[in-house]
Amino acid sequence: MAYPVFDLHCDTADRLSWQSLPEDLKATLGSDAYAPGDEEHLDEIRDIKANRGHLSLERVGSTPWVQCFACYIPDALSPQDSVRFYEHVSANLDEQAGRHAEAFSLVASAQDIPEQPEAGRLLGVRTIENARLFAADLAHIDALRRAGVLMASLSWNAAGPLASGHDDESAGLTDVGREALRRMEDARMVLDVSHLNDRCFDEVARLATRPFVASHSNSRAVCGHPRNLTDAQFCEIRDRGGIVGLNYADIFISSEGVPTFDDLSRHIDRWLELGGERTVALGSDFDGCDTPPCIAAADDMPHFQKQLVARFGADVTRKLCFDNARAFFARWS
Repeated sequence: MAYPVFDLHCDTADRLSWQSLPEDLKATLGSDAYAPGDEEHLDEIRDIKANRGHLSLERVGSTPWVQCFACYIPDALSPQDSVRFYEHVSANLDEQAGRHAEAFSLVASAQDIPEQPEAGRLLGVRTIENARLFAADLAHIDALRRAGVLMASLSWNAAGPLASGHDDESAGLTDVGREALRRMEDARMVLDVSHLNDRCFDEVARLATRPFVASHSNSRAVCGHPRNLTDAQFCEIRDRGGIVGLNYADIFISSEGVPTFDDLSRHIDRWLELGGERTVALGSDFDGCDTPPCIAAADDMPHFQKQLVARFGADVTRKLCFDNARAFFARWS
């Protein structure tokens, strides 16, 4: 039996749309393709139906699947250029959905996500990673929420106009970032704290009045990478009624060799030990990372779920793969 999937983060939308970016944006970003190696295979990374990436309609197959498609905005872009970048990636996602309407559609709200998604149909949720375009005009928050963006993060790795990632541990939220947080809560756009440095996380915890999410972050107690969550951060999210998406990126799973299923499952073990049975979710980071053999791409999901059931049981597997994420967005977005 295939359990439905609700995956909180992938970079597939960027990867499919990158090569058609306006030339001045590509020049700023310094690359004709999103992922290393795509430059030699541009015809193979254009279409959501079939491509050389981690996620496609063919790879999803018959698994009922809801996918958060992040528009990842690089740190190199100004807030003003970030607006154009977002518009391009979003338009490409619309085009993909129109081209493959029989198998792929975008939802406008959490209420459009059924308790049991249809097999063989991919449902897409719009999100933003590094929403620096909000610094150009905070009115974008309300407009994009009305357009179906359900979740956004305030930074990537560097210090930015809203907040800072782990490249700068000394920088906190900016004044604009604090106002963006307030406006997001008013608009019922979920805040994603993945990529925030520890100082920014602490500020968010002090200021936020609604639950928030770490869409693709693992346990720092298991793998000491700063992008992972401390136990205290995980418990903060748990206690607020948020969720945390398990990241498949090899560097966030283990610092020793090629990660195995056991390495990845240790992060789940840790979170369950912390009482996180209703907090754990999936946040693959597909098309934005190097993945381990146990879940190298979307078509490995059926076997991955069998391993999850064998280790954690059917109830936890169902909650991890789908129920916790759907329940969260139904309550809070």
